[in-house]
Amino acid sequence: MSDISSSSPARLAALDQFRGYTMVGMLLVNFLGNYEVCPRILKHSHDYCSYADTIMPQFLFAAGFAMQLSLGRRLQQGGQMPWAKAIRRILSLAAIAIVWYSFCDLSAIVQMLRTEDTTVVLGTLCKRNLFQTLLHIAVTSLWILPVIGASSSMRIGYLAFSGLLHVLLSGWFNFQWVNSNPMGIDGGPLGFLTWSIPAICGTLACDLVRRQGAAAARRIAGAGFALMCVAWGWSCGSTLYDVPDELVETQRAVKLADDPVLPSLERIQRWSGSSMEPPFVPPPKADFRKWNYWMMSQRGATISYTTFTAGYSLVLFSLFLWACDSCKWQAGIFRTLGTNSLAAYLLHDVASWWISPWFPTSSGPVVVAIGFLCFSGFVYGICWIMEHRGWLIRV
Repeated sequence: MSDISSSSPARLAALDQFRGYTMVGMLLVNFLGNYEVCPRILKHSHDYCSYADTIMPQFLFAAGFAMQLSLGRRLQQGGQMPWAKAIRRILSLAAIAIVWYSFCDLSAIVQMLRTEDTTVVLGTLCKRNLFQTLLHIAVTSLWILPVIGASSSMRIGYLAFSGLLHVLLSGWFNFQWVNSNPMGIDGGPLGFLTWSIPAICGTLACDLVRRQGAAAARRIAGAGFALMCVAWGWSCGSTLYDVPDELVETQRAVKLADDPVLPSLERIQRWSGSSMEPPFVPPPKADFRKWNYWMMSQRGATISYTTFTAGYSLVLFSLFLWACDSCKWQAGIFRTLGTNSLAAYLLHDVASWWISPWFPTSSGPVVVAIGFLCFSGFVYGICWIMEHRGWLIRV
């Protein structure tokens, strides 16, 4: 089978289908997550990995894959790293993110500037308003850019260094800062350190596909399952923070552990030997298990969470690789949204402004389903028109 550098449409189809699926998943959880009838597994959580929490890491995985596909291929063909062009594209995406998120939250930002201290405003912008998906992709891309085209071992080492640095900074201040008012999202400004894990995994998957084509699906899936197991093992450290029955009442008002990263000797000695819940199963409430760094948390971008979802992304991508390359299967909606993912992302915010207010959060399942069809249909319809007119939004 020819490799990915041959410009075979099937090779690119697997990535586009993966991105398109991720866009559909984003539309699903971002719309349904606002409604009371929505099950918890479809809502973003802060103390375990729900289905909703698997979506953002897939964007980072796809970004890493695409970077390696374009820049790595150029380096393999004997060219030089186009540093200026790559940095300019990354900064362009960062500028779009800052402008767009500022526009989306303009009234809230203006109100904060009028009523809050400057340091509070800056903290809120960094932890919540600005550091969302697009800006995280830009900052993470800039962070991993020096190792694009480097050997696999070099990238794996860089991944491990980034993760370890995040653990150390979280122990120093970052985990408690992100989990203090105003609460952060997606790891805050330092989230890029662990978002590098799915992004670099994307570059490694790209290498395998380039060398082996669809035959790489099995190895990619195996590596993904291994990562998921490792991450779940790390998350088992969360059981050290279970609250003994006799202390539940005295600690009920406290959500965050006072030693969230490095457990105290007393905590280790007090461990009951309890087992960890399986992946995607909610943990006990904070009354019975204090929040800590080792739980899977998108809010904290904890290392167990980003590693687990990196593995999940590898497994999921391997399925699309097998389906698209071996079975020649494609879904039209995934192709439409995947090839114009930036447009779809921006349009989903517009759909939220125009469509979501018509469907109250207390609506029943039928009304919510109709609302979702209107919401997703708006995004898909415009992207379909753009696809057929050849309009693509790229940076």
